[in-house]
Amino acid sequence: MARFDVTDAEWALIEPHLPVAAIGPLPRRVRDQFNGILWRFRTGSGWRDVPERYGPWSTLYSRFNGLG
Repeated sequence: MARFDVTDAEWALIEPHLPVAAIGPLPRRVRDQFNGILWRFRTGSGWRDVPERYGPWSTLYSRFNGLG
């Protein structure tokens, strides 16, 4: 977990409010992706600058825009 990633307690509050796909559970890396989106806005960086540990930038962008 990186310095500013959400804690387990914070994630327990957030996770129930995330949309769930009609055909299955949340993706395995949804917490990493959520942290990557937060990282992008905390730093003011572009999507392509998000560290790879959060997943591909294009996936994070799609999730943020409700496309994925």
